[in-house]
Amino acid sequence: MSKTKKGGAPSSALSVMRRQEHHRIALTLNGSARTGLCAPRELLSDFLRHELGATGTHVGCEHGVCGACTVRVDGVASRSCLMLAVQADGRAVDTVEGLATHEGLSDLQEAFRRHHALQCGFCTAGILMSCADYLERVPEPTEAQVREMLSGHLCRCTGYTPIVAAVLDVAASRAGARPISAPVSEETSNA
Repeated sequence: MSKTKKGGAPSSALSVMRRQEHHRIALTLNGSARTGLCAPRELLSDFLRHELGATGTHVGCEHGVCGACTVRVDGVASRSCLMLAVQADGRAVDTVEGLATHEGLSDLQEAFRRHHALQCGFCTAGILMSCADYLERVPEPTEAQVREMLSGHLCRCTGYTPIVAAVLDVAASRAGARPISAPVSEETSNA
């Protein structure tokens, strides 16, 4: 007996075609209601970039290792390459584009600029999102804690020291202490 329906494709082909149907997703992106269409197996990172235009979310390894795709979902740092877009339906998603306000860069972004905590910039968006999340949960971290948090990110340019200095600067500034002006190297401290 044939699996082909009268005048149609085999039933297994119909199920494959149904899997390709697009779903309308409604979410809150950086505080604004947004909708878009996605395939059932489309990654949140691809949906944000290609459907909603949030291209600050970078796609690196697509295995959740590098951290370049980190966004906040319902206020929690999440790897958008490990989440399907349909899983974000009805949720709040924040990307690096949402850190700055109409007044300018956030204090964290300014600290990254001031401490030269980025070079090529590919990993920066994900690191900023993780740091923003971390500073809300741990407002006065130690250097060791910041380094531990950053261990979930791969940056091939900066060596992490300026990133650590920027995060500690923001933590100190938010706590009301005098901000760190710049990372101190052994050469300058011995001069």
